Amino acid sequence: MNNYFGIIILFLLVSCKSKAVLTEIAATGVMPSTEIIANHYKNKKDFKTLYIKADIDYQDAKQSQSLSAEIKILKDQKILVSLRFLGITMAKALITPESVKYYEKLNGTFFEGNFNSLTAFLGTDLDFQKVQNLLIGLALDDLNKGNYKSSLGENLYQLEGKSKDETLKKFTFEASKFLLKNQQISQGTKSRTFEVNYPEHKEYPEAILPAKLLIEANQTKGKTNVIIDYSSISFNEELTFPFSVPESYKQIFID
Repeated sequence: MNNYFGIIILFLLVSCKSKAVLTEIAATGVMPSTEIIANHYKNKKDFKTLYIKADIDYQDAKQSQSLSAEIKILKDQKILVSLRFLGITMAKALITPESVKYYEKLNGTFFEGNFNSLTAFLGTDLDFQKVQNLLIGLALDDLNKGNYKSSLGENLYQLEGKSKDETLKKFTFEASKFLLKNQQISQGTKSRTFEVNYPEHKEYPEAILPAKLLIEANQTKGKTNVIIDYSSISFNEELTFPFSVPESYKQIFID
């Protein structure tokens, strides 16, 4: 399978003026998990549409690539990701709550399916809300629906829990606005880990968003690293979400 597929899923014009990178504060004492969760969800995410331009660095055991990306989000409804190299669109994906559609130019292939296939491919539960959360700096899971133990580590608040299938989930937060710094999903029985780091955030009138994402996925077949650096962000524009698979492209399937 072509690497453009992994780049789109792992994650994943007038630019609004942002404030400087937000100052973060070290955590100094243990706090109840319910209080950490409530503070995390107080962070403003007040927008209808989001338009992100980004630079992407991709690396696996075989190769590395640098690409530009355009990410359009109609909140809670659809996400369109376009990957370009030297201005040429090499891959595009349309993600909705019901389905994922994708095509890539290099091998002339496309995929249409649901999140069950992608969950099996990535080794971690995936749905539309989790993809959107990943991009805007929220915890992948709805933390109010889980049981988490709170602790303090490396001057960060930590939440840790385990699902019925023994999947370990860990989230860490700084102490000023309880912004997400790291989230990890580990499936020890399958030797799979998925981790996202958020080294810094910026504040806009509509929302606080990450400025950069560092994604690392480990599976038995190897490690993949993706760095997504947001270069331009705008809110509430009238966006279009064009997607059509070019003729003659061959459909692929994920077992």
